[in-house]
Formats: sequence, structure tokens, C-alpha cells
Amino acid sequence: MSTILRSLRNLYRVGLRDAAHQMHYQGDTKAGTLIAKDKFGNKYYENLEEELPLRTRWVDYKEKEFDPSQIEPGWHAWISYMVDKPPTQDPILQTGVRPWELPEHRPNFTASRGAFKTYSTVKPKIKAWTPEAAPRA
Repeated sequence: MSTILRSLRNLYRVGLRDAAHQMHYQGDTKAGTLIAKDKFGNKYYENLEEELPLRTRWVDYKEKEFDPSQIEPGWHAWISYMVDKPPTQDPILQTGVRPWELPEHRPNFTASRGAFKTYSTVKPKIKAWTPEAAPRA
């Protein structure tokens, strides 16, 4: 949560539409420099001057139903402060898809209908009891 003055200053900088979008999806208004856009359409921002430490980088997801697994590994390293340069400026990360990476994004299905559910292939050792009463005469 930010102060009212900071929110109003950012509202003036980014405009009413973007500020409303940020408040709805991020819960805060932020103004910063657009660093780049990835292949999924996510926008990455940075503001080193006015933000609190470790809150200077953020992502604006393209999808309304966003999931942190929608961030590419290079961008994840940058947004988590593991590297200083974004993937667009880092020569090691510009090599493209590595052999161990999946060729396209696979979403995280946790807490959705597509989530993996375990099941047992072993016959149960205990059977449920069903009462059977003889008819009375």
C-alpha cells in the first residue's frame, strides 16, 4: 500500500486508465520505465529512483487470469533480482531456447480442473460394510 500523495503522483504520470488498471490487478499505482515486452505480451517495468528497495521491478501481465509461471526463465531471474541486466541486454540469455527448456510455455494447472490428481491402483484392504437385514415375517 502506498501513500495518497504517491498514488496521486503516479496517477498524474501514468494516466487514469493505466492507474485504474494497476489498482485493479496489482493493488498499487506505479510509474516507471518500460524495459521490454516478452513473447507472451507481458510488459516489464523498472523504477530505481522512487520505489522502495526490492520493489523497483514489476510485470504487467497480458492475460487477466495471470499466473507467475507465465514469466520466462530469463525474465524471472531479472524480476527476482538474481541478475542485474534484463534478458534483452544480457548476452548469455540472448542465446535463445536452451535444449533443456520446453519449446513453448506450459501453464501451471495447480488449483484448476487440469491439476494432477493422484489415484490408487491397489485393491483396498478394507471394504466398507453395508448392512443387510433379513425381511421380517
